[in-house]
Amino acid sequence: MKQFLVLLIGLAVIACESQQDRLKIYGRSEVTDSGDTVYHKIADFKFVNQDSNWITQDTFKDKIYVADFFFTSCPTICPIMKTQMLRVYDKFENNPDVLILSHSIDPKHDSVAVLKEFADRLGVSSDKWHFITGQKEDIFKVGQTSYMVSASEDPTAPGGYLHSGAFILIDKERRVRGLYDGTKPEAVDKLMLDIDRLLKEYE
Repeated sequence: MKQFLVLLIGLAVIACESQQDRLKIYGRSEVTDSGDTVYHKIADFKFVNQDSNWITQDTFKDKIYVADFFFTSCPTICPIMKTQMLRVYDKFENNPDVLILSHSIDPKHDSVAVLKEFADRLGVSSDKWHFITGQKEDIFKVGQTSYMVSASEDPTAPGGYLHSGAFILIDKERRVRGLYDGTKPEAVDKLMLDIDRLLKEYE
């Protein structure tokens, strides 16, 4: 009996630690009549990347990915963000379960050719890191309603646009699992640790 109790306590401790290791799920959630919890998810989308390929939610099926918003002529935080995102790219370059998605908020300037040149200068693979463009309104909408970050046109802002410097961690169910300041190395350090934690959730 004593051994049985010890086993039960051990299993309870393991279960508790497992729950503590799980990352938070961001956004609103609802409980259905059947008792299931429905979480906020990234809405369906369709944009084009630096290789002129259509990129949709299906591109990221069964993948973890990190999303951000930028524009190639950004004179302020974008260069810092891309330097930090390169750290994420380098760490997970050989892990097929992790991808990166960068949304341009300046489609007028950031054509497919411009995004291709930008990606080539960074030296990254288009299979791993997608730079996408599309209708400005669609980019702004997916940022605000799906990724929960701001992106807008502002003639008074440097470069003509305002946007969040956040890196957003998305799980395989299209749920937001973390928001990180993409301009701060320590925040990106935490992002990379959290990607490892999220990968373990799927083991």
